[in-house]
Amino acid sequence: MTFSELGLRAELLRAVEAQGYTIPTPIQRQAIPAVLNGGDLLASAQTGTGKTAGFTLPMLQRLAEGPRPGKRQIRALILTPTRELAAQVGESVADYGRHLTLKSHVIFGGVGQQPQVDAIRPGLDVLVATPGRLLDLHQQKHVDLSHVEILVLDEADRMLDMGFIHDIKKILRVLPEKRQNLLFSATFSNEIQALAGKLLDNPAMIEVARRNTTAETVDQSIYRVDREKKRELLAHLITRHSWNQVLVFTRTKHGANRLAEQLSKQDIPAMAIHGNKSQSARTKALAAFKTGDLQVLVATDIAARGLDINELPHVVNFELPNVAEDYVHRIGRTGRAGSDGQAVSLVCVDEHGLLKGIERLIKRDLVKHVEPGFEPDPNAKPEPIENGRGGRGGRSGGQGQRGNGGNSTSHRGAASRGSEGNRSGDDNRAPRRRRSRGQGARQA
Repeated sequence: MTFSELGLRAELLRAVEAQGYTIPTPIQRQAIPAVLNGGDLLASAQTGTGKTAGFTLPMLQRLAEGPRPGKRQIRALILTPTRELAAQVGESVADYGRHLTLKSHVIFGGVGQQPQVDAIRPGLDVLVATPGRLLDLHQQKHVDLSHVEILVLDEADRMLDMGFIHDIKKILRVLPEKRQNLLFSATFSNEIQALAGKLLDNPAMIEVARRNTTAETVDQSIYRVDREKKRELLAHLITRHSWNQVLVFTRTKHGANRLAEQLSKQDIPAMAIHGNKSQSARTKALAAFKTGDLQVLVATDIAARGLDINELPHVVNFELPNVAEDYVHRIGRTGRAGSDGQAVSLVCVDEHGLLKGIERLIKRDLVKHVEPGFEPDPNAKPEPIENGRGGRGGRSGGQGQRGNGGNSTSHRGAASRGSEGNRSGDDNRAPRRRRSRGQGARQA
C-alpha cells in the first residue's frame, strides 16, 4: 500500500514524498483512514512506529477541507508531555502542511512566553502545546480554545505518569463539547482506558504492537554487577566494543549529572539531559549527540521522552526504572523502523526485584552476563533504591503493583515528577499550591 491509496490530498502527498517516505507504516495504514472518517480514535503504538504522521496527515486534511471561520482560529490542538516532543510534532505539522494555507505554532515552558504570544496573536489553525504553558497562556487570555474541532493527546500515558491529569481536565473543560478526539499511547494501561472511557465517544481502536511488548529488532541483555562498579563497567563496555551514540538512562537528575561528568573524565564525551537543564542546553546536547560529536547522552526518563534519533544503536539502563513499563519506553528508542538495536541493563543486587517485574511484563527472560573482572559479590546485600522523590523506594523484593519492584502504582506520577522537579518535562515552573528511518523504502 502507498500513501496515495489512503485518500490523502495531493498537497499532502507532495509533502510526504519530499520527506522521502513511500510506504506507510502499520499505524499509519490504520489511523489515517480512521481519522479521515471523523470519529474518535484510541491508538496504541510503540515509539518509532510513525504515529505522528498517522494523526498529523489526516488532521491537516480535515482542516483543509472543512469550513473555516472568518477569522483564523485554533481548530486543532495537540497536547504533548515534553518540550522535545512538542517541538518534534510541531516540525512534522509544518513539514506535512507546507503546501497548505494552514498556520501552526508550538508553545512550551522553559522559555520566554512573549514570542509565543506574538506568534499566536495573528491567529492559528493548529497549536501544539505542553499542558502547563497552554494553561498559563489561556488563563492570561492569550489563547482562545473555543473553536477547537480536533484534540490530539499524544503520549497520553506519559502525561498521566507526569501528573498532568488535572491540567488535562482543566483544558477539556474549556474546549467545545463537540469535537474529534484522538488519543495516542504507548500502552493501553488501566489508567489510559479509564481516561479514554471519559474522553472518547465510541472510538475506533488500533493496537499495532501487543500490549507492553518490546521490538524484536532489539537485542536485550543484562550484565550483573555490584552497584559501585557500574560506572567502571559502563566505561569498559563502551570502550571495548567501540560503542558510539549511546543513550544511557539514570533514575535521577543528580545521577545523570554525576555519570556524565565521570565518563567525560575518562575521555568518553558525555553530557546529561534532564528537566533542570535549560532548553538551549538540552537542544545543544541533543544536536551534538545526533551528529555523533557527543558519544554518550545521559538522560532521565522524562527528558528522553520524544527524542527522535535516527537509527540509535545503543541504549543502556545504568539503573533499572522503578516502573516496569518505563523499561519498554526506554529501549524503544533503539531498534526503530526495522533497524537493529542493542539494549543493555546494568543490574545490581538492589534491582533483582525490578528485573523480575520487567521480565513478567515483557513475558520473557532476559539473557544474563557477567563481564570478567566485574563479577558481583555473591554475598552482597540489597539496599533501598533511590526513587527520585528525595526518599528511598522499596527493597528489591518488595511487593509493588504492576511488576514495578516495590513502588506502588499510586506513586507513579509522583515518582516521575520527583525525578524531574515540578513538571520539568513541561515548563519547570515553580510549584503551585496549586525521523526514524530504516534501509530501503523509507517510512514516515
